[in-house]
Amino acid sequence: MALAQSIGGLAGTLVSIVRTRIELFSLEASEQKGHLIKLVCMVLGGVLFLTLAIVALSLLVVLCFWSTEYRYLALWLLVLFYVVLGLGLLLAVRRALISEPAPFAATLDELRRDMATIDRLRESVSGTSGADASAPAERL
Repeated sequence: MALAQSIGGLAGTLVSIVRTRIELFSLEASEQKGHLIKLVCMVLGGVLFLTLAIVALSLLVVLCFWSTEYRYLALWLLVLFYVVLGLGLLLAVRRALISEPAPFAATLDELRRDMATIDRLRESVSGTSGADASAPAERL
């Protein structure tokens, strides 16, 4: 009877641990989804408004220099400026994505701790049963 209660208690604990880990995973998944949606919306809005600004600025510069001999120089300088700006923005997005913590890091940490606990329990059980097995031999 005590063995059945012990196994039932162990099964209940195991189910509770698994449920907790699944809840943690779902919480992190929803956080990641919200973060991704926010990031995509910000990028799309930034791209839209930067494109509008670039078109307006380009037209302004071209109109200012159109009647002079520097019109081609002005166009090349605009192209160079836009290339530098675009590369800078791409590098900033890359840096932001690299510097963030890995998705589901908390879930992975908890699972690592669980595995370490299970390994310690196995070692203690195997060490205990090895000692129990040698104890009768010493009595003989």
